[in-house]
Amino acid sequence: MSDTRGSSGDSEPESKRLCTASASHNRSGPTDGVSVAVSVIMPVFNASDWLDECLQAVLEQDFTDPMELSVYDDGSTDNSRELLERWRQRFEDRGRPMLISGHSSSSPRGVGFAKNQAVRQSSGRFLCFQDADDIMRPQRVRLQYEAASLNPTAIVGCKVCRVPEGSTERYTRWINSLSPEQLLTQVYTSHGPTVIMPTWFCSRDWFEEVGLFDEGGKGVPEDLLFFYQSLRRGGHVMRVDECLLVYRYHEHAATHSVLEETIWNLRVHFLQERVLSQWESFTVWNAGKQGRRLYRSLSPTNQKKVKAFCDVDENKIQKGFYTYEESKERPKPRIPVLHFTNASPPFIVCVKLDMTEGVLEQNLRSLQLKEGLHYYHFS
Repeated sequence: MSDTRGSSGDSEPESKRLCTASASHNRSGPTDGVSVAVSVIMPVFNASDWLDECLQAVLEQDFTDPMELSVYDDGSTDNSRELLERWRQRFEDRGRPMLISGHSSSSPRGVGFAKNQAVRQSSGRFLCFQDADDIMRPQRVRLQYEAASLNPTAIVGCKVCRVPEGSTERYTRWINSLSPEQLLTQVYTSHGPTVIMPTWFCSRDWFEEVGLFDEGGKGVPEDLLFFYQSLRRGGHVMRVDECLLVYRYHEHAATHSVLEETIWNLRVHFLQERVLSQWESFTVWNAGKQGRRLYRSLSPTNQKKVKAFCDVDENKIQKGFYTYEESKERPKPRIPVLHFTNASPPFIVCVKLDMTEGVLEQNLRSLQLKEGLHYYHFS
């Protein structure tokens, strides 16, 4: 998973380079006395097509403090392990230890397990997560280390450049354009973590505070589970506003093994836990398929809080009500469907971002609503 393009150098002031948000501010910095400043954490599974480019980029980091690369091979069946061993001496020659371990079982244990093993065998005060199919920019470790040192309870990400260029265009634009506030308010959307896993950098202390990655294996979104747990613990979310990672798109990426329904259920649970539990009532923005699906997915308590659906489609509005046919209640719940100008906040917006040529965003602005207070995006 990876992405590339030029960065703007190091002359920008800190305030411009960093995009940051936090849920609380109360944890001490990293422990002293550890000789390695940064451990680059890299799980590997059948990555021979990309390893040379990836490892060369790690070797070319302009970070000058002690750094190591910790690799765990999750049962690769190609020549990934052989390639890794070939690189070991080059890293040693640069004064950067390369720790390599793994297993040869025919059953991979999964990305979460591999990352945990790589963390366990490492010793750095900070952890820089790197996927074997992506490429670091030379300044990645240095700039993220600077940011994380000042924010030891943060998950620090960065902007990315996608290859092939133009692949997942909407997703890439979302990754790179979120405001500091949106790093927290848009954690419920289908895009997942607001700083993507291949860009993560954090203190070891914070990683241990949050806990290990889920080791359920294929089909488990270990990054989203960890991200949500970090937020529960009051963690910060930050982004260095430079392209520090070449983020590769290909059909074998582990992301493709996670079912949409799995992600959906986790998002609904987190939304109910963090937002809906604080609201007495709310409106679902979208009387169509996505809005109705959200309603059906809610707990009975939160279904009762839905005072209306709202929409811009006159056909939906003219029907007047949405009847929850699957309900066991009698009479069956009938929820009003209103034009958005007649609806009242707070809203859960179930319209996909960046798909309406700006109409959705214009409608939200017309009501003078503040994201994170009057509405949250869910789609």
